[in-house]
Amino acid sequence: MAISLSVVLLLAIVLVVLMRGGSLKAGPAFVAVLFGFFLASTGMAPDIQNFLNSVADSISAIKF
Repeated sequence: MAISLSVVLLLAIVLVVLMRGGSLKAGPAFVAVLFGFFLASTGMAPDIQNFLNSVADSISAIKF
């Protein structure tokens, strides 16, 4: 749950920065948000979540 929340927060910050920088207009940003919202309700959502969890686990296993 904590990983999902931080990913959502990170993506929201990226969207805001892109919109404020002029790289992304409000219309396409709204479409991107709607796409993510509807994608979360499909059958692909568990697979995407498993993939993101495995990426997060791999990153956290890296020792510096």
